[in-house]
Amino acid sequence: MKLPALWSGVLIARYKRFLADIRLDDGRVITAHCPNTGSMRAVNVPGCRVWVSWHDNPKRRLAWTWELIELPDGALTSIHTGRANALVQEALETGALLPFEPSWPLQREVRVEDSRLDFRLTPQDGMPVWLEVKQVTLKEGDGCGYFPDSVSARGRRHLETLMTRRVAGDRAVLVFLVAHNGINDVRPAAHLDPGYASTFLAACEAGVEVMMLGCEITPEHITARRYRRLY
Repeated sequence: MKLPALWSGVLIARYKRFLADIRLDDGRVITAHCPNTGSMRAVNVPGCRVWVSWHDNPKRRLAWTWELIELPDGALTSIHTGRANALVQEALETGALLPFEPSWPLQREVRVEDSRLDFRLTPQDGMPVWLEVKQVTLKEGDGCGYFPDSVSARGRRHLETLMTRRVAGDRAVLVFLVAHNGINDVRPAAHLDPGYASTFLAACEAGVEVMMLGCEITPEHITARRYRRLY
C-alpha cells in the first residue's frame, strides 16, 4: 500500500480520543485527527517522531491525520486502524500471502445476525469463508504482540460471531494485522481483557482459525510481508 505524502514532526499529546497535537519539523503546531479508537497503550508516546497526512476536503473538521509513529526502540508503527482492512484485502487479491484463492468473490463489511464481519469469501465449492481483521500495535515487555490493548466488548462479539459461523459449517478466520515492525508473534491479552482471552480460546476450540500478517512499514509504504498460522 502506497501511503499519501507525509509530513514529520513530534507528538505533543493525544487527547479526547480522536485528537493529537503535533509539532511539525517546520515549527508549526497542528491538531491532527487520531484514527484509532483504542487505548493506544505503548504507542501513544509523547516526544516520539510521528508522520501525518494532509487532506484538502473542505468537509473535514481537521485537515491533518496522524499516520505513523517511531517508538523509542526504533520500531515504526501504523496507528491508522482504517488501513488494516485495505492491507488484508490487498493480500487477499494478490494471493501472495494468505492461503485463499484470489479468484474467490469477495464481499466487505457483511452483516451476520446482530454483528458485522470484515470479509466474506465464496470459494467454488460454495462454503463461505468469513474473516475478521484486528490490528495489533501493542508490544509488551516480553517482546510479544497482544490484542486487545484494552477491554473490548466489540472484539468478543466478533469472536462469538465467528464461532457461530463455524458451528454452522462455514470456515471462520481471525486475522491479526500486525502494524508494528517489531512484533513477530501475537497472543490474546489476558492481562488486559480476561473475557476476550477466554472467548478467544473457546473460538480456537470451536475451529476458528487464527492467522497473523506482519507488515513492513516505511513513511512511503505499508506492505504485508510475513504470514503465520497461529491456531
